[in-house]
Order: sequence, then C-alpha cells, then structure tokens
Amino acid sequence: MSELDDEPEVFEGDRTLLICDDDKPWRERLGRAMEKRQFDVKLAEGVQEALAIIKETPTAYGVVDLRLEDGNGLDVVRALHESRDDARIIMLTGYGNIPTAVAAVKAGAVDYLAKPADADDVEAALMVTGDELPEPPENPMSADRVRWEHIQRVYELCGRNVSETARRLNMHRRTLQRILAKRSPR
Repeated sequence: MSELDDEPEVFEGDRTLLICDDDKPWRERLGRAMEKRQFDVKLAEGVQEALAIIKETPTAYGVVDLRLEDGNGLDVVRALHESRDDARIIMLTGYGNIPTAVAAVKAGAVDYLAKPADADDVEAALMVTGDELPEPPENPMSADRVRWEHIQRVYELCGRNVSETARRLNMHRRTLQRILAKRSPR
C-alpha cells in the first residue's frame, strides 16, 4: 500500500471471510453462497465465537449481524478492525436506522446492509473499494416485503407473542393477526 492511498487494501488473494449471525439457516446459506464465490468462510453464531476466530486468525472480510444473542455485533466489528485494519466489514441488521449505521462505520464497517441481503449484495458491498458505490440490486425487495420482514422479525423477538408484538409495533392486534396469517409479499 502506498502512502498516497486513502484506503488500506485487502491483501492480494486473501479471501478469508467471517460470517457472524445467530440465525443459523441464514448464516449457513450465506456461507455456502460465499464459498461458491471463492471465499474461505468461517462461521460464528455469536460474539464470543467470533472473537475466538478473530484472535486465532483475523479474516480479510467480515459480515456481522448487529444484534446477536450473546451481545452486540459492533464488538465483533471493532475487534476485527483492531486486529486487522485492512479488513472490509459489512454490518447487517433487520433494524436499519441512521444511528446504528453511523456507529457501525465508526467501529470499522465499510457498509451497512438491511437483512435479508442476498449473497450478490454482500459480495458487491465487500468488494467495492475507494469512493465507488456498489450497483443497486437488480431485484430489490418491495416496500411491502420489507415491512413484512420487519414484522416477522419483531414477532420472533417477542417470542411469537401476538399481543406483545402488536404493542411494540403500535398496531391493532387483529391487524397484526391478519398480516401474520398471509404469505410473504414478493
């Protein structure tokens, strides 16, 4: 890396990737998809497991969920960035908002994606360098689908309790029941 470069470069050919997410099916699907894209993938379910992986072998790339069962994904981002300042880390969350996006970037993330992001979006965000922006997705989720995903996430976090979910979403219970009974929008 020359002194004139604004951004550190990931080591040539190093395609090690840490995926840290407590949603096992999603984590494993993304892991398989990224392996097909020639990444050497390491999977972690939570903060402690990710920190152990980082301590043993810091990866060149990271995809980290914000909310993990055993802590905050920002701790993983900070640890990976501290152990390897050239690491390119993407923060993922089902709760996209400006303050957490700013916190993720300050901790060392290079981008912030709302879940569910697909492997193409993740790879594009990881591989962008400098001031480039990744291409917009070919088939982005509809607003109805984003809303449905958010409701499903809150419902799961509330232990599938309809009344509590409705209260937290400031929604009438019957309205929520109708939404939950329907299939996901496209």
